[in-house]
Amino acid sequence: MEPVIALVFAGLFASVLSAQTPTEPPAPVLFAPADMADLSEFHWKKRPVLVFADSPDDPAYQEQMELLMEQQEDLLARDVIVLTDTDPAARSPLRLKMRPRGFMLVLVGKDGDIKLRKPRPWDVREITRSIDKMTIRQREIRDAKEKSGKIFD
Repeated sequence: MEPVIALVFAGLFASVLSAQTPTEPPAPVLFAPADMADLSEFHWKKRPVLVFADSPDDPAYQEQMELLMEQQEDLLARDVIVLTDTDPAARSPLRLKMRPRGFMLVLVGKDGDIKLRKPRPWDVREITRSIDKMTIRQREIRDAKEKSGKIFD
């Protein structure tokens, strides 16, 4: 009887250990400089969030980057890529197209359309709420529910 009890405890202990084994963290949201000519490489794949400022020392820029870094998982779940431009003298094609005045946050949809522009930092919660209202995101949520077998009205 004692070997059976020992075997049961060994099995329980092994399952507890495997449950506590850390899983590999998801890849972080990609942060990159916005020095490209256009956003076509992200079309139907990613949702670019463009962050413009006149300097990397701009307090609004620094606040925005901190907000984005704190909740990368929420952005990652929504296929967000963050592109930054803090050099107005470089006159990047995206800067010329978007025409920011000082700090500006721009959310671009997977369809390539500009969804919103903000002259002040936005919390990730506000950004993700805007994304979740988009038609394409609604379809992604619905498709994910159907794949998981959870079909709702």
